Amino acid sequence: MHFFLYDAPKVLLLLVGVVFVMGVVQTFFAPARTRALLAGRRLGVGNALAALLGIVTPFCSCSAVPLFIGFLSAGVPLGVTFSFLISAPMVNEVALALLLGLFGWKVAALYLGLGLLVAIVAGLVIGRLRMERHLEDWVRAIHLGEAAAPHGTVRTWAERFEAGVRHLREIVGRVWPYVLAGIGLGAGIHGYVPEDFLASFMGANVWWAVPAAVLLGVPMYTNAAGIIPVVEALIGKGAALGTTLAFMMSVIALSAPEILILRKVLRWPLIATFVGVVAFGVLVVGYVFNAVL
Repeated sequence: MHFFLYDAPKVLLLLVGVVFVMGVVQTFFAPARTRALLAGRRLGVGNALAALLGIVTPFCSCSAVPLFIGFLSAGVPLGVTFSFLISAPMVNEVALALLLGLFGWKVAALYLGLGLLVAIVAGLVIGRLRMERHLEDWVRAIHLGEAAAPHGTVRTWAERFEAGVRHLREIVGRVWPYVLAGIGLGAGIHGYVPEDFLASFMGANVWWAVPAAVLLGVPMYTNAAGIIPVVEALIGKGAALGTTLAFMMSVIALSAPEILILRKVLRWPLIATFVGVVAFGVLVVGYVFNAVL
């Protein structure tokens, strides 16, 4: 209950703020112009910028969804928005600072580099697949600029704020039940991490330890600050570093509550692609960590 009462207002206020601001911003820059600006960059540059932005936004996976929706509503390419959605919870300054303090600069640097690589490559892959058709119809209409006011028709600040309120009602009015449901699911499983059970196979030198850790991490939900102490406890009980970090990445980048919230804006084929691409990247990170360290 404490987790739900703390997280629900935070995520809803963030959603309201971001969507309103993006609605006002659209009156200055048409979605088509924003989309053309980012799409016109050299391959991967937009994804890299979005992933780097994720580092300085210390959000959990559910908190990152409002900005993801805001980027889509501004016409930012789909693959670029996914690079941010992956990077924001997984590679932020909180996770890096805690990893630096607990495991040293080599682990923190390797985590930073591989985490950014996963975010950038996954965004590139999703962008290449051209899966905009799997956005929900109301999101696709906004993404393509069909629901936005024509550029240049709004002149006064009062009209700009009215446009922001309309944008707010249209998006938040559709999404908020899914946000609350997702946070409720996360609150129900928050803090339940069977450390002894996880450590029993995470230290095993077998090929399936990393995939098993990822599969067990997805249903759980917490942020980087909440999972780092669990990571420290697992390693203290003999778990392999790479396997444990793969578990950590799956918890904070592929949480079940996040998927539930995303279902309101994305169709299942796109969600499945997102989960599959990111899970593959996390598996690679786990195996690389185990091989190098």
